[in-house]
Amino acid sequence: MIRKASIMYVYKDQFDEYRRRHDEIWPEMVESLKQHGAHNYSIFLEKETGKLFTYLEVEDEDRWKQMAKSDICKKWWAYMEPLMETNPDNSPLTIDLKEVFYLA
Repeated sequence: MIRKASIMYVYKDQFDEYRRRHDEIWPEMVESLKQHGAHNYSIFLEKETGKLFTYLEVEDEDRWKQMAKSDICKKWWAYMEPLMETNPDNSPLTIDLKEVFYLA
């Protein structure tokens, strides 16, 4: 498995809505994540700054990259865009993190 971590940003007045939407994540989004090889996907919030720390494991980097091209992912991004910092294509503004330590 490939471990991936990143930082995204949710607007401070949208914490509750962001959580609600993830609590009610669309079944077809979950299925697509799994089809693209995602496992152990977690998102953590730092309330003081609105930073979201994301962690997931993927089976294959190329397969995972195809997720961003899927219609359901683009629909999800548009749904989440009002709640967080995004790029012009509605994808979340993301800072990829480099792993510097791992204890199995």
